[in-house]
Amino acid sequence: MVRLAIHVRPGSRTVGVGGRHGDALIVRVRDRPVDGKATDAALAVLAAALDLPRRDVTLVTGATSRAKLVQIPDSAAQRAAELRDGAYGSAS
Repeated sequence: MVRLAIHVRPGSRTVGVGGRHGDALIVRVRDRPVDGKATDAALAVLAAALDLPRRDVTLVTGATSRAKLVQIPDSAAQRAAELRDGAYGSAS
């Protein structure tokens, strides 16, 4: 398993994964940060972008923050790096 820093942008017009905020991968979601909805949506969108089942993306820290640390399988680390470094992917 690999730990990955993500930066969640709640309330976005578009849903998707791509780009960087510092060293973190940006995850855009429509949900607002109320009752953990944006966090749940971010983990689901990230899983879809990495072609993983949602259960394979685990929140480590940052439940109430835009900056989060998640754990993903080693096999998805390269795809995550590609998304962070330039290839924008959208997910519904």
